[in-house]
Amino acid sequence: MTDRKNRLLLLHEATGAGWNTLKKIYTIDPSFSLPFVLSPASLSKELAIPLKKASSLIHFLQKEKGKRTVQYYLDRNIMIMTPFDSMYPRRLFHMHDPPWVLYIKGQTDILKKSSFLAVVGTRQPTSYGLQAMEMLLPPIIKRRTVIISGLAKGVDTRAHQLAMSNQGYTIAVCGSGFNYMYPRENLAFSRIISQSHLLVSEYPPHTPPAKWQFPMRNRIISSLSDAVFVIEAGAKSGSLITASQALEQGRDVYALPGPIDSKVSAGTNKLIQDGARPILHPDDLL
Repeated sequence: MTDRKNRLLLLHEATGAGWNTLKKIYTIDPSFSLPFVLSPASLSKELAIPLKKASSLIHFLQKEKGKRTVQYYLDRNIMIMTPFDSMYPRRLFHMHDPPWVLYIKGQTDILKKSSFLAVVGTRQPTSYGLQAMEMLLPPIIKRRTVIISGLAKGVDTRAHQLAMSNQGYTIAVCGSGFNYMYPRENLAFSRIISQSHLLVSEYPPHTPPAKWQFPMRNRIISSLSDAVFVIEAGAKSGSLITASQALEQGRDVYALPGPIDSKVSAGTNKLIQDGARPILHPDDLL
């Protein structure tokens, strides 16, 4: 089992070996041994991928084999979880592309809790949005609901802080590797989360932030949750992507209604217009 996990980990970190390539390998060979024993030409034929890509993949595996292993990360206080581990969150199977590998720091027992709420929103919340969070979130946090967010500026950061200040639990899902925490101003804060709460990423620690990774991160935020609560969001906010993914995954979507002339309430008001549940009181969340 450990050998298969190490093979999957190394394949996951290989350049060009995306989710679909790993799915092809798993379908043919659930032990993930194929790329470690075949020639580039044979691998190219088996996976129906270009020879150049197969050669590059095998070269990476030969060069890095035995270096980045499960134990290598454990020595750096990073736990590796794959879909074949009992601790891997079953909720993630509600998405069509659950991460092959999760890099985790912190208290993994938090994943065993029974109630999870994703809280997302703008990086520039208004005083109204922040006051609403102060009123609505503490009562459910005190009822042991785990708050999940993305460690971004604004609403995300405040959601994590409220969970911690009200003796609750929080999970921060990152859009980059642990060595490149984003935003940088949350580096010290992320270390606190990684010790007493939970820090999660599907990206290897050496992965810097890139724009396309954050929508990918959002699908994990929504899938880990029972419901997604959008505090404030503009008409084209990334938080609306999270809400859309939540609906695809069968999750409930809640939204904070706001003034009709507020740009950061345009997205939430539209969500409500489209059927999201408006949250006016803590009991609406309970």
